[in-house]
Order: sequence, then structure tokens, then C-alpha cells
Amino acid sequence: FYFSDYERHYAEIGAFHLDRILAFYRVPPVAGRRFNMTYEIKRLADRKLAKTFFISPANNVCFHGSCSYYCDTGHAICGNPDTVEASLATFLPPEKIGRRKTWRNPWKRSYSKHRKAYWEVYDDLCDKVRTKPPYNNERRLQDLIDMHIFDFLTGNLDRHHYETFRDFGNVTFHMHLDNGRAFGKSHKDDLSILAPLYQCCVIRYSTFIKLSKFYLGPEKLSNSLRKSLNKDSLRPILLEPHLIALDRRVVLILKEIAKCLEKGIEVENVIVDDFF
Repeated sequence: FYFSDYERHYAEIGAFHLDRILAFYRVPPVAGRRFNMTYEIKRLADRKLAKTFFISPANNVCFHGSCSYYCDTGHAICGNPDTVEASLATFLPPEKIGRRKTWRNPWKRSYSKHRKAYWEVYDDLCDKVRTKPPYNNERRLQDLIDMHIFDFLTGNLDRHHYETFRDFGNVTFHMHLDNGRAFGKSHKDDLSILAPLYQCCVIRYSTFIKLSKFYLGPEKLSNSLRKSLNKDSLRPILLEPHLIALDRRVVLILKEIAKCLEKGIEVENVIVDDFF
């Protein structure tokens, strides 16, 4: 189930490179590297973190940290015997300098096995959302749809919130900070991630052009990402099925746009140029 899926370091790396290729620039820079857990983490850790280190039955160094979910010995991070791969993200300005605001995603999932979210049952959520701030601002809704297109490409079902810089007000850009559950099931294309796209029937012109270029070629999205990921020190980052899935999902996104046009909606109301 999506809320019990493991976080993956390679997902954060892959998401950054894909974000850069698509020119969204919403994901902070991320790079992979190998750590000596004893020398580079435990030796420098504060007392609270250091207390969570232990030796596994296989004689490997492990730790689990402290958090609300999954920080226990059953979900520990273990080395081989004390070397581990990890992803490193650039540190955003501290809250005192770059204050951030967390927004609930209107198309958030229910996080329940027994209950569906409103948008999974009814298809009129967009009509309600786009009339209220901040989504009555065209850019904000377009940014949200871009975010879901990005998540569909990576297979990320876990976008329950997003952040913005508070000082910029409501007319600002999204930050996509949590991509650890991306690039999981390469064989499954979950169209529900695209709900804002097919329920609102609108896409940013620049995003449509990018996807169309990758569809028409000669350069496919999979090949662009493959070449970009080869620059990371932990290469290869993604398995080939994940890369192949990107090209398949580009086609599926374009098919959803075609369905909107088949409903008789004017092209300029579906593919909207907001100059971003």
C-alpha cells in the first residue's frame, strides 16, 4: 500500500535529475554518495541519534534515528558492514531566513484502505478548487498540475502536501521536497495521480511542448534521464524498466489531453500559455 512503501535514496536522486530535464526546477539539488557510518555519521552524531545505533545479527552497523513512523529496529538503515549509499540534498535556508508554508494538496489521498478521497468518488473537485484562493490564480493551479504530471512520471503516490516560501505570498512556486517514494513499481502506471489534469482539463503550454518533444523525438525522455544520471557517483541510479516507463507515461499524459479536446473544449482552454 502506498503509505507503507519504503523511502528510497535513488528516488530522490532520480527525481532531481528528471525535474531539471523538464525545467520545472522545483526539486532541490540531490546527489548520491557512499558513507562510512561509523566515522562519518556516528562519530559526529548528537547523543539522541547516536543512541539509535546498534549491531545487527549479521554484524552490520545499523541505526534508525527518531521520527513519527518507521524509526525502529525493524526499519533500520544498515551498512555493509558499515558502508552505506545515501542521497544528499542541498540544505534550504533555515526557517528564520526563508520561512516556508505547508499547503495541503487538494488531491491528497485518503491514506485509508477502507475510505476513498472525495476526488476518487466525484469528478467535480476542480470546479470547487479553482474558484477559491490560491487556486483561482491561474499559475497556482498550473503549478499543481505540473506537480502531478511530475509525480505520475515518477510513480509517486505520496504527494499529500507541498511547500512554498511564505515571504512570496500566494503568487509563488511550489517546492517538491519529498520524492522518496517515487520510482517504485515500474510496471504500474497509476492514472489516478493525473486526476487534476483530467478533472480540470488544463495543462501549461510549456509543459505540453516539453512532453510533445519527448514523444516526437529524436531524444526520448528515458535517454535524457539515463545520460543525466550517469553523472552521479552512485550510477546506475535507476533500473532500465523505470526509464522505459517514462516514455510510456509521456504517451499516457498526452492521451489524457487528447480526451479533453475530444470533449469539445477549445484548444486554448486546455493548453494554456501563462508565460511560465
